[in-house]
Amino acid sequence: MDAETRKLLDPRAIARAEALGMNARFIVEGYMAGEHKSPYRGFAIEFSQHREYAPGDDVRHLDWKVQAKTERYYIKQYEQETNFVAHLLLDGSESMKYGSGEISKLEYGKMMAACLAYLILHQRDAVALGIFDEEIREYLPRSDNRDNLFRIMNRLAGFEPLHGTRLAPVLHGLAGQIKRKGIVIVISDFFDDEEELLQSVQHLRFKGHEVIMMQVLDPCEIDFPFTGNVEFEGLEDLPLIRTRPSQIKKSYHREFEKFRERLRSDAERHQCHFVEVRTDQALDEVLANYLTFRRSTAG
Repeated sequence: MDAETRKLLDPRAIARAEALGMNARFIVEGYMAGEHKSPYRGFAIEFSQHREYAPGDDVRHLDWKVQAKTERYYIKQYEQETNFVAHLLLDGSESMKYGSGEISKLEYGKMMAACLAYLILHQRDAVALGIFDEEIREYLPRSDNRDNLFRIMNRLAGFEPLHGTRLAPVLHGLAGQIKRKGIVIVISDFFDDEEELLQSVQHLRFKGHEVIMMQVLDPCEIDFPFTGNVEFEGLEDLPLIRTRPSQIKKSYHREFEKFRERLRSDAERHQCHFVEVRTDQALDEVLANYLTFRRSTAG
């Protein structure tokens, strides 16, 4: 693992996140033994897989046919014994390249995704990764194998943005493809059509998925500290704008705050967690604060 890949894992963020853990808030449908709520009851349901017998297992679920063939004891597992699957979606569009300090929104988002993947895999849940712009450009299917972390980190480290954003079709597509209820974590600046974005979030919630929206913003996008005559270089095919920031600062703050408030209220209305993140915030503080809040609101 090279230095560029290693720096995605913040040791302080991982240490604090591990101490708090991350459980599913709603009913999930996984595919292996776990500790999260499941929609299934009893054993008269679809068979999932075998696992080797361990002391304390219910012998009623031993597979005697397998034992006769292998002379080893295996337990039948069913879908009600479940861990969650977290679908990590990172916005890799051109607007995420912006950074006024040492780190861009995309770099911060990569670190968030890597640390969340580590946490979820460490607690034996499963992770799938998608990096998107106008469509999903990189995808790793779900896995609970901890070795998958290295593949996730390599994909994150190697990705470079080239295109604009179309988040809604990505979320609609995911809602149609995911067969079992899980957690969808979207890391983005959400600079996209708000109405279409809301409809796609509604689609995921209608399918029973938990949705976490993590909005990554640069402090200059929030504070707008510019002075003098400034040229703003547009991203995602937007034109170059020359202006005096003092003339537009009040209206910018007003409109940008309305945008942020709409996202927060829409997320709350659909029972989604909305987390606003500044790239000048320490990642360990961001994750620890959110996971603490998550535990305090668990049902």
